[in-house]
Amino acid sequence: MTQAKAKSAPGAKDAIAILSEDHKNVKTMFTDFTKLMKSEGKDEEKGALVEKICEEFTVHTQIEEESFYPAVRAAIGDDDLMDEADVEHAGAKELIAQLEEMEPGDDHYDAKVTVLGENVDHHVKEEQDEMFPKAKKAKLDLAALGAQMLERKQELQATGRPYAAKKKASVA
Repeated sequence: MTQAKAKSAPGAKDAIAILSEDHKNVKTMFTDFTKLMKSEGKDEEKGALVEKICEEFTVHTQIEEESFYPAVRAAIGDDDLMDEADVEHAGAKELIAQLEEMEPGDDHYDAKVTVLGENVDHHVKEEQDEMFPKAKKAKLDLAALGAQMLERKQELQATGRPYAAKKKASVA
């Protein structure tokens, strides 16, 4: 997909602002999980938080892969950086798939969430320190790209993920 040319509303967030806000939100959720991990009897809260982390990160990666990454890849010409980001997403998706099959209290549940958080932290740092500056320097239309990404994000959030349905079906 090429760079978006749509007009964005005044005051609308650009693509990097949207992704940075997602990064901040997910980091906060992982911090909250670490606090819950240290408390006894918090399995229900941990499960709900991990479900939210998985949903948020899945939507985030999808809008990156559908819109942001193709535009940035075309603009910056750094296939190594973009390939690494794709592989990091694949690793995170694998951990999310494993977590979707688990319940809090299962062996390695907390460890998998912790590793997912560490992987996401590393990924976020690379995006913010390397990819975002290159995207800005390439003079992408980040406002139009942000409008496109926000619209897609809202669509994805409205349709929901199978994660919640799968979990509810396994409880029934």
